[in-house]
Amino acid sequence: MLLIIIINMPRTSRKTKQKELLWQEIQKHRTFFSAEELYGKMKKKDPALGIATVYRFLNELRKEKKIFCYSCNRCHIYSTNNKSHCHFICEETGKVIHFDIDTLDFLKKKIPGSIISFQIEVKGICHDCKEA
Repeated sequence: MLLIIIINMPRTSRKTKQKELLWQEIQKHRTFFSAEELYGKMKKKDPALGIATVYRFLNELRKEKKIFCYSCNRCHIYSTNNKSHCHFICEETGKVIHFDIDTLDFLKKKIPGSIISFQIEVKGICHDCKEA
């Protein structure tokens, strides 16, 4: 009788030229970027690159905590910094305005842990629509 034992080995990611180029491009970003924006820039440099490769690589980097993912306007955006992401959405036009918050001191007493990053979505009517 033949006994076959299958061992689930963790899949290791291969280093490829495409991944190296993607990582170099990601490191140039000082602000948030989407997979589609990254793909658009990289497609010019490497026409053989597929969008699926970009998404797989971004997921790898997220697992390794080399990039961070946020939700913005029902889309994922990425950053190399674990910074916070806040935006105001105008209820009249749907316009999204990004803004920064330096501290959430008022939450520290309410959260049973330490805050590393946060994402805030505030909805209302922007000044332009209010004045119109």
